[in-house]
Amino acid sequence: MSVQVTGISGIPLIQKGDDLPAIICARTHFSDGDIICVASTIVAKAKGYVRPLAEITPTPNAERIATKIGEDPRFIQGCLDSSAEIILEYPFILSVLPFSHVGVHAGVDNSNIEGENIILLPKDPMAEAREIRETIHQITDISIGVIVTDTCGRAFRRGQTGSAIGWAGMPAIRDFRGDHDLFGLELKITEEAVVDEIAAFSNFIMGESDNGVPVVKFSGCDTWKGHDSLYFTKDEDLIRKALRIYHS
Repeated sequence: MSVQVTGISGIPLIQKGDDLPAIICARTHFSDGDIICVASTIVAKAKGYVRPLAEITPTPNAERIATKIGEDPRFIQGCLDSSAEIILEYPFILSVLPFSHVGVHAGVDNSNIEGENIILLPKDPMAEAREIRETIHQITDISIGVIVTDTCGRAFRRGQTGSAIGWAGMPAIRDFRGDHDLFGLELKITEEAVVDEIAAFSNFIMGESDNGVPVVKFSGCDTWKGHDSLYFTKDEDLIRKALRIYHS
């Protein structure tokens, strides 16, 4: 397999209401089977998932947490409002979002946004990925895969990488269970998170500061079979269980 990775340049600052698929199509050509990674920031901007800090009134709980971790109480309230469950309050908010993603500060961001505003993660990243994919198909008559990405930290390791929070056109997990290794041993637990691997490399191309490359195209990827159960359930997630016990 030989994969070509291309950062799609020339994408303007996205505003609410912008036709993101049309903007992407105007700046690249697609072939069937291509995969694009789209930064959640521009998906959120196009859909208007932005809140002015001036319009947020922090609750006493947000004030309390903000004092502990040294953040703006209005920012903290935005994080709490975006969360389905709080796992940690200190040294940062770690929360579960309604679509099962676990992230620091609920994925709420105040960088790469004009004025005193915060950007929220898309409410339904899977639906956003499907919509982008379907619209690009309508424009080009070409079938591609779409991954909506966000930058996340990782347990046990320093540094952030890109992660998939929504995807369409491919399974999230490549399931090797039932296959055999080079020596004939049956694989019983091997599941490869391909959408996260692609998202992580796209983040390397996108950059984290002022690169201005929010979309990355992958050409030449093989297809794979698997499933979409990317997130652990509450019963399966040992780290979440341990954190609850430690902070109870």
